[in-house]
Amino acid sequence: MHSQSFKSPFIPNTSEDRASMLAEVGAQSIDELFEDIPSEYRHPELGLPEPLSEMEVIKKMNSLAIKNLHAGNYLNFLGAGAYQHFCPSVVPFLVTRGEFLTSYTPYQPEVSQGTLQGTYEFQSITAELFGMEVSNAGMYDGATSLAEAALMACRVTKRNQITVLDTVNPRYIDTIRAYAMPQALEVNLVSAENLDLNADTSCLISQYPNFYGCIEEMQTLSDLAHSRGALFVMSCDPIALAMFKTPGDFGADIATGEGQALGVPLSFGGPYVGIFTCRKDYLRQMPGRISGKTTDSNGKTGYVLTLQPREQHIRRENATSNICTSTALIALWATVYSSLMGKHGLRRVADLCYQKSHYAASEIAKLPGYSLVNDRTFFQEFVVSCPKDFETTNYGLEKAGILGGYDVSDKYHNGMLICVTEVATKTDIDHLVETLGAISQNG
Repeated sequence: MHSQSFKSPFIPNTSEDRASMLAEVGAQSIDELFEDIPSEYRHPELGLPEPLSEMEVIKKMNSLAIKNLHAGNYLNFLGAGAYQHFCPSVVPFLVTRGEFLTSYTPYQPEVSQGTLQGTYEFQSITAELFGMEVSNAGMYDGATSLAEAALMACRVTKRNQITVLDTVNPRYIDTIRAYAMPQALEVNLVSAENLDLNADTSCLISQYPNFYGCIEEMQTLSDLAHSRGALFVMSCDPIALAMFKTPGDFGADIATGEGQALGVPLSFGGPYVGIFTCRKDYLRQMPGRISGKTTDSNGKTGYVLTLQPREQHIRRENATSNICTSTALIALWATVYSSLMGKHGLRRVADLCYQKSHYAASEIAKLPGYSLVNDRTFFQEFVVSCPKDFETTNYGLEKAGILGGYDVSDKYHNGMLICVTEVATKTDIDHLVETLGAISQNG
């Protein structure tokens, strides 16, 4: 129903309203208000096609979608930060129920108990998986979680230098730089063999496994950071933590991760969810939000937003972060997946990823011209130096219906980062190996 005051329910300003506002700023018309914008940019020709019906739009979009090469119709050996794992069909069934799919942020606990409990369970699961004391409600993704960890380390230590190992995901390093620059924080990229921490170093940041799939000497790195008064920060693959020692075991102060690996489908870059955990001592410097569990006056369990140290809720100068939109639905997805898989299921997934990737690596290493670039312990991913350049090798794989690995030839000669998860069968891996062998011979 339209009121008499508003001509349109969506554009409430009447002609009189607009005239009043123009008079206030001393303009005679809208064109005069925007006259500083060159006329050719004010009303550019958009060149839009003719309108289509819904049926025509669906047909058009489907014709464009089938041009994509994706893990649904190709064998996939591409990882590098986003991983194809099997997700039981009950997970999307539960997560996309209307009460979860359409719920807004839980400002009113009395009507948001389901959302708050989901967040609480996410925190509990990720804290246990990472072996850490505290976990928050989630960040945008793994990259922003790690960048927030770097800022938090600077707040805790009151130091202004951030040291990052050069084996951390390059996109994560870019994100850390983007977060650090406005605050005049210095980001130093170093190798594990040439570490130089000084009195201004706030933290040492590592990845576990690193971007190239390898497990580095985490305890040595942790001890070194602490001996210099810096915090030790780890970015971790949550699936790997079901098999290997946790960040808590290494004495990490802050541990983050990308939650996509917990059953969240690949989707061309997101939406994903960042995991953020830390020691209890640093709770009040943690970014984001925390859902807490309590008991009401009737003795019944209730859930509330316990901590919200973001600028939207407290004085801006005291805020720990400006994160606003939480990917709560994706966090719920990871929660339902993890709870259904359980400790034994997650361990089984991790074991399959480990065993299958090592089988693939051993078979590829037998091919003439192919070699593994290092002999460290690795999980799920490994770098292969190919006899031909990356483009030639990857194009050959694509013609055989295979999504190849990630191009790391900037670091390793003809380097390809190959990922093998539990979804790859022995037949799939053998097909990859045979195709790589044929490419080296025929191109």
